[in-house]
Amino acid sequence: MLITSRDTGRWVIPKGNPIRGLDPHRAAAHEAYEEAGVSGIPCPSALGTYRYRKRKNNGESRNATVAVFPLAVLKQAEEWPEQDERETRWFTLAEAADAVAEPQLKQLIAGFRAPVAPAGLLERGLACVRNWGATIPMLRWFQALMPKQGRFFEQFEDHAATLVAGADALARLLEGGDDMADHVREIFEREHEADEIIREVLQDVRRILITPFDRSAITSLIGVMDDAIDQMNKTAKAITLYEIIRFEPQMRDMAGIIVEAARITAEAMPLLRSVGTNGGRLHELTERLVRIEGHADEIHDAGLRALYRAHIDSKPLEFIVGREIYSHLEKIVDRFEDVANEIQGLVIDHA
Repeated sequence: MLITSRDTGRWVIPKGNPIRGLDPHRAAAHEAYEEAGVSGIPCPSALGTYRYRKRKNNGESRNATVAVFPLAVLKQAEEWPEQDERETRWFTLAEAADAVAEPQLKQLIAGFRAPVAPAGLLERGLACVRNWGATIPMLRWFQALMPKQGRFFEQFEDHAATLVAGADALARLLEGGDDMADHVREIFEREHEADEIIREVLQDVRRILITPFDRSAITSLIGVMDDAIDQMNKTAKAITLYEIIRFEPQMRDMAGIIVEAARITAEAMPLLRSVGTNGGRLHELTERLVRIEGHADEIHDAGLRALYRAHIDSKPLEFIVGREIYSHLEKIVDRFEDVANEIQGLVIDHA
């Protein structure tokens, strides 16, 4: 989502000054609503920063540094405060990078989700033979003799899609409201889908002659991914069991990090089809996963401390219940760090 600047009409991202009493990512989300009408789940961990010359009302200008936060957009309002003052437009990442003027912002947008590198020569050749075998009878015998590699890449990507959907539902759940039961049901359903996928993977590992990676690496990667969706499911069950309807800001912040971690995981999975070519990008993604896991630990500790101070004397049971929810959320983020470690191991072994 890009908007036009009020003074020059150039394309920019929604942004504004720090707001007293709001953390930077929540101030960014506030500006995104005021300027573009979008609202959703902000991630507390910034993607990066860029600099530009900010023009003042008196005509002078100064250097300004902008921290950029990802926002998982849930909706765009029909009306918002600055609707009549700017143009808003959704772009593809490539188009948005071309449209903005600031070089550092171009890099941030273009690098938000890198394109998948084409498969190597051997992979393309095998794919061609498989396609020919489906249409040319005399080549079917050769296709039958080709090594079977299973559907592991597709299964990784399908499982990552359940993580994205589950994380989105979890973040919505922690916003509270009348649709909490629907979000819990969504998480349960995605967890069941993930269970089916991991069963297929384990069956294929046993029966497929040639696998793209070491068998233990395949089962370890899909295993930690499944642990992440399992923890989301346990979180939803705990919320339902204790009938929690209000959530601490730090809990919602951790959910924002979980949404971002799921997005990164979903981007990484297709890149595994050509680890050698995509090793650099995979390293960038796993570095960000590890970095936001550390940020989540800080949020967890601060939230738990605030919860203790607020309830330990007057409502100790609320502290105990809240501590359990924090523990579940922390475990989800930890599992995504495990995903990063597994991917880093594949890069080291195969890049």
